[in-house]
Amino acid sequence: MYSNPANTPETLSVGKAREKTSSVSSQILEMMGIKEGKVTEPGPGISPCEGYPSHLYRANHPWSVYSVFSEEVLRNGFQRLRENLPKGGWKIVEYGPNKSKAKTLELTADSMKDRYSINAELVVSSPGAGKESNPLILVTVTSGCFRAPEGTKLDQEF
Repeated sequence: MYSNPANTPETLSVGKAREKTSSVSSQILEMMGIKEGKVTEPGPGISPCEGYPSHLYRANHPWSVYSVFSEEVLRNGFQRLRENLPKGGWKIVEYGPNKSKAKTLELTADSMKDRYSINAELVVSSPGAGKESNPLILVTVTSGCFRAPEGTKLDQEF
């Protein structure tokens, strides 16, 4: 994940960072090609870049796709995401089952164009975890650090 603010962070208002992060999330959803189901509503949040001055922050947007007709819709969408990310300028840096009992399929990718990373998990029924009561794809979009414009009171934005 992009976390080194020493790489000259872009100066961006918190509102613009939220818009940009929301746009990245929309692109990820589009890559999945899932036309049914629901998507969680809350938009991107803001958090400080740990260990750096108070004027550096990042945007985080956790969301999920759920309430689909079948788990197969989610499996296919996850596979489309895996195939479409490299075509869309993303580098997949991790892919495979995670260390949970369910061995949930997970991928992490970094944008080659912007300072963003995504992590996606396919939460469906599995032999290790049994029947999943709420199958979904969980996505977290995280930006690199941005620099708040002078005069921004970041503590009022979190």
